[in-house]
Formats: sequence, C-alpha cells, structure tokens
Amino acid sequence: MFKGAMVAIVTPFKNGSVDEETYRELIEFQIENGTDAIIPCGTTGESATLSMEEHERVIEIAIEQVNKRVPVIAGTGSNNTAEAIHLTEHAKKAGADGALMICPYYNKPTQDGLYEHFKKVAESVNIPIILYNIPGRTSVNMEPATIAKLSKIPNIVGIKEASGSMKQITDIISMCDDDFSVVSGEDYLTFPLLCVGGKGVISVVSNIAPKDMSDLCKLFEEGKFSEAQKLYYKLLPLCHAMFVET
Repeated sequence: MFKGAMVAIVTPFKNGSVDEETYRELIEFQIENGTDAIIPCGTTGESATLSMEEHERVIEIAIEQVNKRVPVIAGTGSNNTAEAIHLTEHAKKAGADGALMICPYYNKPTQDGLYEHFKKVAESVNIPIILYNIPGRTSVNMEPATIAKLSKIPNIVGIKEASGSMKQITDIISMCDDDFSVVSGEDYLTFPLLCVGGKGVISVVSNIAPKDMSDLCKLFEEGKFSEAQKLYYKLLPLCHAMFVET
C-alpha cells in the first residue's frame, strides 16, 4: 500500500535541459526529510511539457538515485492509451514501484471510456497503478462508481483524488475496499482526507516543506491528531499560496 507524504517532485532545468545534478540533490533532500515516496513526472514535474526522451530519463534518474530507499511511483499517464502503455512499460522495466496515471485530458472521455482506458493499461503492464483524478486540468471528472469498478482490477491499487470535493472523497472511500489507497491530490485537504479514512497525500508543498508534511502524516498515523492538526494549520497558508497562479 502506498501511503503517507509522497512528493510530486519538480523537474529542474538548466539552459533548456533537465538538470540531472540538481534533480539528484532534490531527491536526497526529500529522503533526508522523511518523504515516503518520490513521484517523478507528475503534474508538478511538468509531465505534459516533457519530451518522451526527457520523460523517460527523468524517471530513470529518480529510480537510480532513490536506489530502493523509498518507493518511486512514476507518472506514466497520457490521453493516448498506447502511449500510456509505452510509458508504463518503460517505468516497470526501469524499476519503478508503481505508476501514477492521470485521466485522459482534452479528449473528454465518457465514464465507460475512462474505465476501458485504465483497464487496458492495467492488463497490459503488471505494475501497481494509482489513478489520478484532476478534473480542473483534464476537463472530466472520474466518478466514484467508475473508480470503485476500476478498484476491482488487481493491480489498480489506489487513487490520487484532486477533485477538491470531500463528498467525492468520502463516496470513493465508502465504495472501495480498505486496501484501496485514497490519497489527496490537494495539499489543503490532506488533514480532512486523513480524518475520513484516506491514506496520505501526493504533495506539491512537500517540495519545499517535506519534513512538516511527513510529520503531519506520521503524527496522524500514530494517533496524535491534535499535533497533526496544528501542523496542518501551520502549512495551510503555504498550501494556498503555492497555487495562486496555477
């Protein structure tokens, strides 16, 4: 099960190319500060603007640098099913522990279309898959019933839920088995999501405050709810500030 504070790590560039040295330093910074998993090529890692070569190389660097100290969950989603399969196959061969897969964007698929897309990838590549629902960027919301149906596929193990709706979050948790990990895709909902049975967060804020986000999740897991709540309110202004422009 993937849980805790997982960072959607940025992809640093220098002179128009991926800055591998700085990227490795950022990964070390995360691990030193208690981050539970590294997610290369998520939205924050600029997956939508990387070339295929850059995308694959960034994932390879992350896996190599982490060296099995924490899980690496590679962003492999696409609005092209064949491309999503290709990226997921590459991630598995490179040694990723899981794949994070965004809903197809721009195409505006139906709920049946979403189901068939993810089902095809899951059947094609035997790797743990975390779905990624972010309707504000994809223009389509994956409904709880669709997520529950997908959760029955053995290697679809969780969802990064970034609809911003607590009703949607609670519906998903109530409709899926306990071993299906529902994690927040919105930093500002991390504590509320944990309170209703979620497992953690795939975090943007962890890029600059990894220890606080890690401590928040660990304190909650230890039953120290008041201390976790204090950290949440400490982080909340930063959670909002980091999304002022995006």
